[in-house]
Amino acid sequence: MAKTLPELAKAMRSIDFAMLATHSRNGTIAMRPMSNNRDVDYDGDSYFFTDAATLTVEDIEHNPQVSLSYLGSSGLLGQRPFFVAVEGKATLIRDRGAFSAHWTSDLDRWFPQGIDTPSLVLIHVRASRIHYWDGEKEGELLV
Repeated sequence: MAKTLPELAKAMRSIDFAMLATHSRNGTIAMRPMSNNRDVDYDGDSYFFTDAATLTVEDIEHNPQVSLSYLGSSGLLGQRPFFVAVEGKATLIRDRGAFSAHWTSDLDRWFPQGIDTPSLVLIHVRASRIHYWDGEKEGELLV
């Protein structure tokens, strides 16, 4: 039986990092790790904080189509591996009022000034398609 979005959210909550893939201006695909800070209440939306001066932001401004990949349990000690691939569209949020809804104290490590960090940007990824593999089971959701 296929997983639902709430079931995927529960499984994804234990995965702190995703690999965010963007399309750069020269046509290559760039990937970098992004922390979701376990702020997963998944309805097809993912949020990540970054600095406005990054190539990530430049890539999204040029082409908002992105993908996210998550890897759960590595299969050690008999645990089944869990993989999630998300395709979607990214938008950049610069409204400080929206930052507090997704801020966790774990982010203070990277942004010591918190939501008042001058160059802070929130990346919002709205999923259009999610594919997952959970051991021997797999499924796809169109969002």
